[in-house]
Amino acid sequence: MLLAGPLTNQFIKDLKINPFASHSLPSGTLAADDVFDCREHLPAQARDYFQYLQSRGVTHFKVSLSWFNILPTGESSQPHEDTVACYRNLVKELTESGIQPLLELHRSGLPEGLRSRYGGWENPVIGQVFQDYAGFIFTKFRDLVNSYITFTHLHELRGSSQFQHAFQAHVDVYKLYHHMFKGNFGDGTGEHPADIKEYIDFLAVHMVYDCTVKTSLMEAVTEMQMTNGQRYIVMYQMNIKNCADRNIQPLLSVLEALRNTDIHLMGCDITELLGNLDQGDASVQTADTKAYGEEQSTSALSYQKVWEKFRAQSPTERDLFLNGSFPDGFQWAASTESFKVEGGWTEHGKGETIWDRFGHEGKVFDNQTADLACDSYHKVDYDVYLLRGMLSPNYQFSISWARVFPTGQKESLLEQGVLYYEKLIDTLLQSGIEPTVTLNHWDLPQALQDHGGWTNASIVEAFKEFADFCFSRYGHKVKTWNTFGSPWVVSNFGYGTGEHPPGIKDPSVASYQVTHNIIKAHAEAWHVYNDKYRKNQGGKVGIALNSDWAEPTSDSPQDIEAAERYLNFMLGWFAHPIFVDGDYPALLKKQIELKKTECGEDLAVLPVFTEEEKKMIKGTADFFGLNHHTSRLISESRGSCNPGPDSVGDFQSHIDPTWPTTASSQIQSVPWGLRRLLNYIATEYTSVTNVPIYITGNGMPTEYNSDVFNDTQRVGFLKSYINEAMKAIHLDSVAIQRFTVQSLLDGFEGPQGYSQRFGLHFVNFESTDTPRTPKASAYFYTQVIERNGFEDKKPTSFSQISGKMKEDSKLPTLPPSEVPSKSKVVWEKFSHQSKFQTKLYHYGTFPDDFQWGVSSSSYQVEGGWDADGKGPSMWDTFTHTPGTILNGDTGDVACDSYNRFEEDLFMLRALKVKAYRFSLSWPRIFPNGYRASLNMKGVDYYNRLIDGLIAYNITPMVTLYHWDLPQALQDINGWDNVDIIDIFNDYCDFCFQTFGDRVKFWMTFNEPYVIAWIGYGLGELPPNVKSPGDAPYRVAHNLLKAHAKAYHTYDEKYRKTQQGLVSISVSAEWFEPLDVNIPREVAAADRALQFQLGWFVHPIFKNGDYPDAMKWQVGNKSELQGLAESRLPTFTEEEKAYIHGTADVFCLNTYTTRMASHVIPRLSTQSYEYDQDITVQDVADSHATAMSALRAAAWGLRRLLNWIKEEYGNPEIYITENGVSTDISKTVDDPDRIFFLKTYIDEALKAHNLDEVRLKGYTAWSLLDSFEWLNGYSVGFGLHHVDFTHPDRPRTPKRSAHLYHQIIRQNGFPLPVEEEPIYGHFPEGFVWSAATASYQIEGAWRADGKGLSIWDTFTHTALRIANYDTGDIACDSYNKISEDVEMLKKLRVNHYRFSISWPRILPDGTTREINQAGLNYYHRLVDALLAANIKPQVTLYHWDLPQALQNVGGWENDTVVERFRDYADVVFSNLGEKVKFWITINEPYNVANIGHGYGTAAPGISFRPGTAPYIVGHNLIKAHAEAWHLYNDKYRAKQGGIVGMTINSDWAEPRNPYKQEDIDAARRFMEFQIGWFAHPLFNGDYSDLMKNRIRERSLAAGRPTSRLPEFTPEEVKRIKGTHDYFGFNHYTTILAFKLDYKNLQHYDGDREVGTVYDRSWLDSGSGWLKVTPPGFRKILNFIKNEYGSPPIYITENGISEKGAMDLNDVHRIHYYENYLNQALKAYLIDGVDIRGYTAWTLMDNLEWAVGFNEKFGFFYVNRSEPSLPRIPKKSVTYYATMINCNGFPDPLQGPHECQTLEPEGTESSPSPPLSPEVVNFLGLEVSPPDAEVALYVLLSLTIAGVIAAALITYQVIRVKKKSKRPEEEHISLEKKF
Repeated sequence: MLLAGPLTNQFIKDLKINPFASHSLPSGTLAADDVFDCREHLPAQARDYFQYLQSRGVTHFKVSLSWFNILPTGESSQPHEDTVACYRNLVKELTESGIQPLLELHRSGLPEGLRSRYGGWENPVIGQVFQDYAGFIFTKFRDLVNSYITFTHLHELRGSSQFQHAFQAHVDVYKLYHHMFKGNFGDGTGEHPADIKEYIDFLAVHMVYDCTVKTSLMEAVTEMQMTNGQRYIVMYQMNIKNCADRNIQPLLSVLEALRNTDIHLMGCDITELLGNLDQGDASVQTADTKAYGEEQSTSALSYQKVWEKFRAQSPTERDLFLNGSFPDGFQWAASTESFKVEGGWTEHGKGETIWDRFGHEGKVFDNQTADLACDSYHKVDYDVYLLRGMLSPNYQFSISWARVFPTGQKESLLEQGVLYYEKLIDTLLQSGIEPTVTLNHWDLPQALQDHGGWTNASIVEAFKEFADFCFSRYGHKVKTWNTFGSPWVVSNFGYGTGEHPPGIKDPSVASYQVTHNIIKAHAEAWHVYNDKYRKNQGGKVGIALNSDWAEPTSDSPQDIEAAERYLNFMLGWFAHPIFVDGDYPALLKKQIELKKTECGEDLAVLPVFTEEEKKMIKGTADFFGLNHHTSRLISESRGSCNPGPDSVGDFQSHIDPTWPTTASSQIQSVPWGLRRLLNYIATEYTSVTNVPIYITGNGMPTEYNSDVFNDTQRVGFLKSYINEAMKAIHLDSVAIQRFTVQSLLDGFEGPQGYSQRFGLHFVNFESTDTPRTPKASAYFYTQVIERNGFEDKKPTSFSQISGKMKEDSKLPTLPPSEVPSKSKVVWEKFSHQSKFQTKLYHYGTFPDDFQWGVSSSSYQVEGGWDADGKGPSMWDTFTHTPGTILNGDTGDVACDSYNRFEEDLFMLRALKVKAYRFSLSWPRIFPNGYRASLNMKGVDYYNRLIDGLIAYNITPMVTLYHWDLPQALQDINGWDNVDIIDIFNDYCDFCFQTFGDRVKFWMTFNEPYVIAWIGYGLGELPPNVKSPGDAPYRVAHNLLKAHAKAYHTYDEKYRKTQQGLVSISVSAEWFEPLDVNIPREVAAADRALQFQLGWFVHPIFKNGDYPDAMKWQVGNKSELQGLAESRLPTFTEEEKAYIHGTADVFCLNTYTTRMASHVIPRLSTQSYEYDQDITVQDVADSHATAMSALRAAAWGLRRLLNWIKEEYGNPEIYITENGVSTDISKTVDDPDRIFFLKTYIDEALKAHNLDEVRLKGYTAWSLLDSFEWLNGYSVGFGLHHVDFTHPDRPRTPKRSAHLYHQIIRQNGFPLPVEEEPIYGHFPEGFVWSAATASYQIEGAWRADGKGLSIWDTFTHTALRIANYDTGDIACDSYNKISEDVEMLKKLRVNHYRFSISWPRILPDGTTREINQAGLNYYHRLVDALLAANIKPQVTLYHWDLPQALQNVGGWENDTVVERFRDYADVVFSNLGEKVKFWITINEPYNVANIGHGYGTAAPGISFRPGTAPYIVGHNLIKAHAEAWHLYNDKYRAKQGGIVGMTINSDWAEPRNPYKQEDIDAARRFMEFQIGWFAHPLFNGDYSDLMKNRIRERSLAAGRPTSRLPEFTPEEVKRIKGTHDYFGFNHYTTILAFKLDYKNLQHYDGDREVGTVYDRSWLDSGSGWLKVTPPGFRKILNFIKNEYGSPPIYITENGISEKGAMDLNDVHRIHYYENYLNQALKAYLIDGVDIRGYTAWTLMDNLEWAVGFNEKFGFFYVNRSEPSLPRIPKKSVTYYATMINCNGFPDPLQGPHECQTLEPEGTESSPSPPLSPEVVNFLGLEVSPPDAEVALYVLLSLTIAGVIAAALITYQVIRVKKKSKRPEEEHISLEKKF
């Protein structure tokens, strides 16, 4: 602190009239009335003066306030605003000039204006007046000032009372200030009371320096410090006496005192010190420089000062640990660098970097690459999850230049790369984490390196443009920027030694040129930000420089100078130009010249900055970023003339062998070096620019083969380095504002690859999941962040936490349940729902106060089974008995949460749950079950856990008993002993009393059903009592009474003060009747629920007694068994009243759905199970889990919640457990849990939003994999995987944890943007069509000379087709042309797609015989279509190859190519004048792979799966090309048609979108399905991926060539471009993942892809077809991007149903509505060139191998009638209206006229009903409702329809969306509800 000031009135006058006065230093003792008091405005020249002072080294300026001028009346409510504004302006001018203000509140005596009112300081009232004044000042200046002095001249006061009152005023003001906020507070005076040291932060003293006195300044200050308790001292006023002019001795003495660390001298007044020197050039630095000689550099002074400061430290003093905290607002961060963690090295077109090239050239350890790294490109959520858990408020990452600009130039902008960083930044901000972005950390685009990289001056402009783009795109969200990270490494290792890429070894020239360009690039980027963005964005731009500390090997001047040179060559090389003067250090330049002279050659060619460049570079940093890892011992080493910094700098570096080593030979643990380096930076650099220091990287590597989780070495390293930073702040006053740990994750560490690990989190690179697991260092760093340093956490002091008081003190008494209960309405409501209604996903959110939680239980997670006095539980006893638990597992250690609850808190914070449900271990608190055995260590554990939860706003939900009864109580029969009721109550009482001030949600018991039945009936769980007939009922009786007693204890003793909730957590499955139409089965399902759920809930929520169904059943059974009374105990009336209403909310655990059926079991066995007269089984559509008894069937949850609502008076419900088990092989990638959570939570959402169930919270089971009772550790329910084989029990988030966090963050399932509907229209002339295929509809299989097809043969082969169906008749379309055309007219299509039967025209497949009758059929059909103004779209081949050709090899025989060309010639020549739209081949994939690989379609070949599909595909492509060329060459000019192929493909999403392996699998799926045929048509050949994979696998299997045939160059040329459009069939989406088929040689093995479906997707009548509309838009975009934006005709799209016919096919309407809307988005928003849409299919027909079971048609074909009548379904009207509107009219514009269908003609009326229950409708016996639907559909096509408008009505919120189409294409987005 170098002080000047204060301003005087005279000096202000001089400033106004003399411009040179601003370059003077007024000195001398000031009178009180001479101090500037803001009676006049501050002149503009003051800014020049302050800047002059700053250039002279002044850091602080005294500002003397006028108490009276500020508060003329003494009242803080009546300030003089102009005076206040004047002082604020003065303070702002100082701070903006880089000088900190030191505010003097008052001099001494009372102002004259106040003295007349109050007298002097002898009046004690003055103290309060002064305190009010001080408080006013603090409030007004708190944003600008952090250092104050109360009194500057206390010695002027007279009399002890004045002094005492003034001193007391100081004390009061000091306390006030530190109550309001923290800062520096001092007192200036000569003498002080003994206890002054308790009430000052520093002592301001007046001193006189007398040159004639021999006592040294050091001695005087030391003596003063001894008397004032080692407090910091500021020489507030220093006067010079008896010294000659220009005598520098006072200045040197002061500087010596400032350097001495033994005295705590904060600063000194230098006004007279410098004023005594030459006014023109004197400054602190220059004076000191002259003292050491003109040749000494500035840095020498800085280095010497730091060296002298620390040289005398003993190792003990040096390493002394400083307990304490960092300043408030200190910033903590963790970091990564792009190429080390991102992976995705070619994803979405990312450019190659120099590190990609380096790795691929084999220059990295073990030939490792960064291709995948941590896969952070796909795992943004994973990384941010860890940051949340770690409480990191900042995250520093770098942007990959080549991911944003692949070539390094802005013209190559890659939007996908840009969006990745946008997602990362947004995700960080959503979690409250500030992003810090490094623009370049070593990974230069290779394209720039190809032109010289950093040696090419043009790169400066390229980097400037890159920085400009990043600032413009991200700057509104990113407020801290590093231009470069450790650029010295690039210069030295990249271009000097060549150890890093680009591997250039040129230390003499290139290394220096690189630095030169990097510095200029940095400066240009800084100026771009400063000039264009700073004003609006308000961020900071700096640079992160790396440096070791250089410690001289000895005290010799030579070694000290060598150490200084080392720092100049490493740090000063970059820092000096930027932070000092725009140029390289003089010492560096001088040394290079010296070596040139000495060696006679240029060992280093240092470029020169122009004067303009120096000005541009100087000061271009808002902070000093420091990356520091280690220190070096430096000695002088002269005489070498080799290139390189060591030789040029004449120094040599060494390592002290006593320094602790790390996995890197370059990094040793030398923490004290950091403090010294920080002092050096503060002295040499930041004192010039007055910017803070950010430690932007500090960390150490460990070896991979060491203990990867328990990284105690890193913990010690970080602890000591962070502590040194704190010392630098507190002991040295270095302005450090941030500490960043390198690195968040293990990563790719350059040449060392993955052999060295810097991460706080272990990344398992051997797993394709690249899971992240916190190490011990992550938990340590979390603790540092939490404590803001190292101070022990103060005992948590929580103010009274408010609970949720019950609105009513008592639940209403409800009548007992009927038999069956009235809640059977739930089955009536839901069980008749269609599958579509049941599974339709509901989008919406829960209320804001919905409570999201996660759970565990004590025995399952805590471990510590006998730790700290815990008593044994009955589970301890049970598991220690051999043979009881799978694999002999126990809960002795479990997850070790007893010792690792902080790690659990880490995961809870990362999840951001609102609540954590856990249970108390009774024997941990009362080891023998009784209060007398109280174990305070157990209590302390739960107190710490509860306090930790509340500190992070996580509500504790506490279960008092979760099955782990103290063994001592079980020894007296446990829950079968009525005494336990009171014992349990005493335990609860203690818990309420001890924890209830913080716990507001209590559950007495978890799943009492399990305790009673499984523990005392079946005896499978402890206490293993097998007494199924009576013990369960007695135990349940006691449990209910124990619960009620505990509830009443809380109610009477604690509720009023604690205001919590008390309940019991019951378990229930949903039971669906075997047949909902049979009352007895409904009663059985109801009975199952009463016995399981009602057993405990009926007494509590209804009337205090068991359900009548239960009493009736057990009573009757008991009587039939000859018992005198029921085995079910009875409650007295008092007990009923006592039990009723003993729950404030309903807590439910539920996992599965079962089906119940009525049975009469044997009577001889007394059993709770047999008492129910039911049997249960799994429901048909449930999904297996790792526990066979808990199959997943989500729809049961909604029904169960509704049943509870109906049965128990609609209580508030909390789901307290719900989850799914996976087996031990499933670690972190758990798709089954993903599907479970998505479906179960959505059913809960439906119950809440649609059914008005009062659901208040959802708790997932469980937080961690844990001890799962009888299954031990063989299954896991956790959202976090726990490695039970490792002693540290590491916890790793699973993918499901990220999903659950997302659900919590979104508070449910808001409608995804991709599902939002759009309103607009398809282009004019859009093709609307419906499709069929010849074999599926024509029939007439032997009529009029038709030849046999392969499908005729296939369907007449046993076991090939479901139900032995055939196409012999099919829909008889061969004879029903008019009926088919009428259907098309009803649909209002303008096109009809049908296929021609090859054997109907050419019976043997060749042109030897042309069947004219077959041709005539197609002539008639085409003519009928044209007459109806419907254009034909003709498919030449839709799978029905003539059998004659199959007999000679079919598509495997390449002669078929010519046969197909001949067949096409016949058709083109005969029909081409009428047909203008041709499809050569339909779905060649199915022909090739399904027909010739799997063999499930004709011709049924499956025994050559490795070759036949590829040969067939090859010939199909060539056949298509020949047909296309035939038409092109022979017919196009005359006929004017278009020809293409129809290719089918699903869309593939990665099963795990966070996993590169699954993303690659999805890509392979697409390449092998759509690309198999599209790539040759559009590019001439198969894709490289397909060719390479098949070739490599073929050769590996010993084949000489690839199994995939090759096209000749001539064939490539002939095939390429054989398309006039892209014909596309699409139905669904799959989830893809890698599936290794080992050495199997077939299509699937080559593709290496497994597929699954998301269970939340809607089903259809076909197992393979799920309703996934967004995939349609994605695959249309894929075609556009992959194949050059061709015109696309969608030639098939539709959905099936199965089972009983329902003409009200709402599922089909839903399908078309959503798929067509996605197509519209692709057209209007994405610019996909969609020309037409064809629905599959016109009518139900033969669906190949499934026969007539699956129905896709708009029209139902009644096969029970010989005439095969076509009956319209409701979807007919919908599709006709869609066509009529040519899209989606905006409903907010009102009904559109297109939604009213014009009449098509007169229809015949339906036949009258045959009976009240059955109607004959067009030959079909249907129910009256179905007939009504069909009639309405028909009428809507003949009369002005009104139904269509209703079908297209939406409840919407309008959102505008910009169109990529011409302006007249208006689009509006709507949101569904």
